Amino acid sequence: MKQLVFLLLALFTTVAAVRAQGVLTFEGEQHDFGSIPEGVMAAHEFRFKNTGNQPIVIANVQASCGCTTPDWTKTPIMPGKSGMVKAVYSSAGRPGVFNKTVTVVSNASTPSEVLTIKGNVLNKEQMRSKLTPAQLAQSPRLKLDRTRHDFGKMEAGQTLTARFQVTNTGKQDLVLSAITSQCYCVGYKNVPSPIKPGETAVVELVYNQRRLGQQQESVVITSNDLNGDAKLTLTADIVKDLNVGSMLKESGTSVPFK
Repeated sequence: MKQLVFLLLALFTTVAAVRAQGVLTFEGEQHDFGSIPEGVMAAHEFRFKNTGNQPIVIANVQASCGCTTPDWTKTPIMPGKSGMVKAVYSSAGRPGVFNKTVTVVSNASTPSEVLTIKGNVLNKEQMRSKLTPAQLAQSPRLKLDRTRHDFGKMEAGQTLTARFQVTNTGKQDLVLSAITSQCYCVGYKNVPSPIKPGETAVVELVYNQRRLGQQQESVVITSNDLNGDAKLTLTADIVKDLNVGSMLKESGTSVPFK
């Protein structure tokens, strides 16, 4: 009889332990962005509630590709409380249909949950064709203070910085995204923050070139400005060595740099 009571108690304890667990209950496990303009950072928060009876700790959230950046509630989610998992998709340079997942790993009753984001990235020509003039007028507008910068004489492999003032003359936040050049030697010094309508920000571009001689680089800055991309030109005279003792051949005669 005692053995039977012991077994029943053990069984009840095991069942209670199994039932004592957090439960992740998401409001939705898929999100469709629909059609979005190329260059935007498409973000969505998946909201959830802990409908179990134990705290939930999210150990990690893993995106299916580098184009998607996850974020999530880092503190324990107590029973009855809510949290979020955020997925941000970078559409710059990725026109077309996308379907990406983020996997949520936690100590909940279901230790691995898969969330999905999808949509269709339209290039600016496609986006403009779908908008009315009134809708297009709501677009951010990127205005540069100038479109050229001359670094002058610089040493091969040296990294220099050019500063441009960018003003958003549009109606929505301006988000700068990819920067492209044929030399692959131009980039952002720091990731630019969104620029509010009517505001001006300083954007720093770094330039590193190893080819010698006079160089001219055509640079394109993409953004969520539906009216087009910003284009600028960087020039420089690349020399092998800027040391005073270096010699340059001029008209068959070796002379020092001036």
